[in-house]
Amino acid sequence: MSLEKSDRPWGSYEVLGEFADYKVKTICVKPGCRLSYQRHAKRAEHWFIVAGNPEVTIDGVIKNIGPGDSVQFPIGVLHRIANPGAIDVIFVEVQTGTYFGEDDIERVEDDYGR
Repeated sequence: MSLEKSDRPWGSYEVLGEFADYKVKTICVKPGCRLSYQRHAKRAEHWFIVAGNPEVTIDGVIKNIGPGDSVQFPIGVLHRIANPGAIDVIFVEVQTGTYFGEDDIERVEDDYGR
């Protein structure tokens, strides 16, 4: 049972667990979509790729990864995930820090005008 589910223009996410110092989500990115290019002031993130072959941008450097790969984003690091493929990209996101609200997102670039 999930704590929260949310559909987004790029796909969806589901919160699996939320605790005082970490939060766990599963995230699905639809083919041809990408999340905003963003950073956080109060949390770091670790992504573990489950399905698909996304492009991950970390401080301006694009890296192609696949199932079984993981990436880490310390607090303040710009990051984005894009799905250039034909199947959904699915990954598990573990957030660590002091605050996990959606308002701790500084969007530098966003395809959806947020």
